[in-house]
Amino acid sequence: MAEFDYDLFVIGGGSGGVRAARTAAATGARVALAEDYRLGGTCVIRGCVPKKIMVFASGYPDLVAEADAYGWDAQIGDFDWKRFRAKLHAELDRLEGVYRNLLNTSGVAIYETRARLQDAHHVALATGEVKSAAHILVATGGHPVRPGLENAEFGLVSNDLFLLEDLPSNILIIGGGYIACEFACILNGLGVDVTQYYRGEQILRGFDDEARDMIADRMRERGIDLQTNMNISEMDLAEKRGMSDGSSHGHDGRAVTLDDNPMSSTVADAAKPLWVKDTEGREHRFDHVLFATGRAPSTADMGLEDAGVSLGKKGEIVVDAYSQSSVPSIYAIGDVTDRLALTPVAIREAMAFVKTVFRGEKSPVDHELVPSAIFTQPEFGTIGLTEQEGFERGGVEIYRTSFTPMKKSFAGGSGKTMMKLVVDSETRVVLGCHIVAEDAGEMIQLAGIAVKAGLTKEQFDATCAVHPTSAEELVTMSSPVRKG
Repeated sequence: MAEFDYDLFVIGGGSGGVRAARTAAATGARVALAEDYRLGGTCVIRGCVPKKIMVFASGYPDLVAEADAYGWDAQIGDFDWKRFRAKLHAELDRLEGVYRNLLNTSGVAIYETRARLQDAHHVALATGEVKSAAHILVATGGHPVRPGLENAEFGLVSNDLFLLEDLPSNILIIGGGYIACEFACILNGLGVDVTQYYRGEQILRGFDDEARDMIADRMRERGIDLQTNMNISEMDLAEKRGMSDGSSHGHDGRAVTLDDNPMSSTVADAAKPLWVKDTEGREHRFDHVLFATGRAPSTADMGLEDAGVSLGKKGEIVVDAYSQSSVPSIYAIGDVTDRLALTPVAIREAMAFVKTVFRGEKSPVDHELVPSAIFTQPEFGTIGLTEQEGFERGGVEIYRTSFTPMKKSFAGGSGKTMMKLVVDSETRVVLGCHIVAEDAGEMIQLAGIAVKAGLTKEQFDATCAVHPTSAEELVTMSSPVRKG
């Protein structure tokens, strides 16, 4: 066997790449990792972690309102974005240091530069060095994309939100997926006037219809101007369209006064207000436009095709059940493969890769029954078949409940919770679980264990309820509401 510089060279320092590097090194393998931006990847630096911290920040006005109903003389002032942002970035710096320390203590060589494939066993670094490896793992993740619209470069993408110098007075969000809906709720909670356009019939396509409707209703109740069957047809700088005088015409024709908010961003001219024409021909002025219209695998200019690696229609690396590409020595995990774009999935793929390649335990990746959460307000937790998918499959029963939780009810709130189980009529196995509620993400993690284990409805029912909680309803739904 030819001698290589390393047994494994990982390209990409996100959650998946770092986990693969660390665990491979723990087997005694010689491992190197290259990252050209910051260790931690999308999740830690520009995704899950900063987003969830912003979710926490945006929820405090609701907590103060509830506190008043519970007898506290509670008040809240204006949100200080700059103070919050400084602490947010300090936390991201700390987490990046944790990732760096984990790699260093594992004996992984770190190259903080761009890397691309030269061939099946060689990686060329931007420094001019070339490193050889018996195995190469590509874990470069994905990136947000802008639509093919003239002047789309004036708009923001999700990465840019964490870099804003100031919060805008208002913003238009384009998209109806979980990223669009999460940021609509976050910015609304922070005091930004949010308008959201989605070209489809309803937001959160692909999820349970009843949950989608419920979340959309709650978003509108919170003051988000959510408009479906709507998109933008044109966009430009407001000053070029005669709308630089601080006035804007909203969708109902009302003129409102807006302030310009300078910012530092990766987007040229992002500090300047924008003119937008929607698909119904109406004109608007927004401080910012956020495109949350999708993500793409980060495979451009990496030498993949020259090395013989097959790519899919979206530019994703095509891999088999063991994350192996069309080139035997080259593997790929995470968002770059466009399988399930979730951080915990990338980590599990990393573990399966190491078991297969470095521990000699053939471990296919399991992508079945993966729980997930959408951090809208309220949250949405989901696993398995939706009600619609269950009816298409046939032979299912739907157990469903909706109620106002005790905490909200006492405070005079109207925020309802919804819980749903999709059950096989014959085997009684629970095939899906969907929760729209405060802390739904926490609940679906635990419910997901039961669904993944293939428990039956009767086994759910045999579990004693914890009272008084919202989650107890998962084991007390006695009769199906629909069958199909």
